[in-house]
Amino acid sequence: MRTVRCPVCRKEAAWQGNVYRPFCSERCRTLDRGAWASETYHIAGEPADPTPAENDAPEPHKV
Repeated sequence: MRTVRCPVCRKEAAWQGNVYRPFCSERCRTLDRGAWASETYHIAGEPADPTPAENDAPEPHKV
């Protein structure tokens, strides 16, 4: 059986049949999502412009 290390706790976890993969458990999956949500994790690069571009505006509803 193929196993991988959980990216959060580093325990060995089964790959096939594991509904939480690549994590070992729901707890580790939740901790990882929380780290992204709290911006503990981030992707390197220039910050995005918070103002919407003209092309991003929704079209008016036509009747």
